[in-house]
Amino acid sequence: MGDTALLPGTPQPRHPVLFKAACPECRARCELSPASLRLAIGASRRTTFYSFTCPECGSAVRRPAGERIVELLTGGGVRTLRLHSTA
Repeated sequence: MGDTALLPGTPQPRHPVLFKAACPECRARCELSPASLRLAIGASRRTTFYSFTCPECGSAVRRPAGERIVELLTGGGVRTLRLHSTA
């Protein structure tokens, strides 16, 4: 395993992380790196989503992100934006 020490409870990816996604426009199934995805966390379910550009057709895709998706994406190194209320 090399010289890297793994801390208990700390996820340490051993291989490059890829996320599977589907484009609602062209129906392409693709694998995306963490750098290809963006996660926005808002104050509610409606304002929490992930987005990416389809590598096949170039469409901007925005999908809702529940708690489990947020956990997987943040654990996999996806850049996260926290949305703040202006009220």
